[in-house]
Amino acid sequence: MTDRPLLLLDIDGPLNPFAARCPRLRGYTAHRLRPEVWLSRQVPGSRRHRRGLRVRLNPSHGERLTELPFALAWASAWAHDANALVSPRIGLPGDLPVVEWPAAPGADPDGLCWKTRTLLDWAAGRPFAWVDDMITSRDAAHVAEHHDAPALLMRISPRWGLRDEDFAELRSWAGTL
Repeated sequence: MTDRPLLLLDIDGPLNPFAARCPRLRGYTAHRLRPEVWLSRQVPGSRRHRRGLRVRLNPSHGERLTELPFALAWASAWAHDANALVSPRIGLPGDLPVVEWPAAPGADPDGLCWKTRTLLDWAAGRPFAWVDDMITSRDAAHVAEHHDAPALLMRISPRWGLRDEDFAELRSWAGTL
């Protein structure tokens, strides 16, 4: 096990700026992918099911992420599809650890993101940074109260995805540990 902090990566929002207003974002390449989590919500045989989900990925993100002083792990509903579908398109290793989610995530009684409690268990007391478009102040307060190690929760806009200032903040935060 490494002493580096964890970097828990979501796909939709941070790596795939799905809410971008511009159809062609500079530095991004569009792909048609078929992650299981998305396919499970489509009508089998429908046009959408056959075409796949349009995903925008920036091929430079893989190198930029691996240069950060973190141990990378997927924290996405895409689960193991992240390694198979996203990693090769952005230059990440195809064997990153994957957070395993409960079979049917539901609404949290305290209004937390459905990932928050599982991520705390998965981090097992290690320092971590979490990049996601669904993080709220409730999640940050819960992590601060229930996780003794340092944690950085970064809400990334799904309009922009990870930006230069986000990479700089991650590097700076890791440098304080």
